[in-house]
Amino acid sequence: MKNELVVVTVLGLLALDSSSAPRERQRRDEPVEVVLARVPQKARGRRNPLRDDADAPAAGKKLFVEHCAECHGESAGGSQRGPGLGPLLSRATDGEIFWLIANGVVQRGMPDWSKLPEPQRWQIIAFLRRVNAPK
Repeated sequence: MKNELVVVTVLGLLALDSSSAPRERQRRDEPVEVVLARVPQKARGRRNPLRDDADAPAAGKKLFVEHCAECHGESAGGSQRGPGLGPLLSRATDGEIFWLIANGVVQRGMPDWSKLPEPQRWQIIAFLRRVNAPK
């Protein structure tokens, strides 16, 4: 009986240990309000100068696939590495998104893309607005 108890205890500890084994790191996304609260007031009102440029979304898609899709998915729906952008896009102004692209969310793993020329950042926003437009 004592040996059975030892075996059950050891098996239980092994099961507990394997359940706490390192897995794919789980993402904990911040609420949209928290992300947007970082954006300075003066950045919020900026308007996309390329919003009426018919070629901007296609150019933005290429840039998004190159720089952003690895984490956010090719259509900005999210992946294991980064959140879907739909909730952000439905609440954020173009200026807020521009600021977030330029400054990143470094503590959550998103690099800043300030070295990407401004017109290219606006093209990405044009793509995101098109892909996440209400159907």
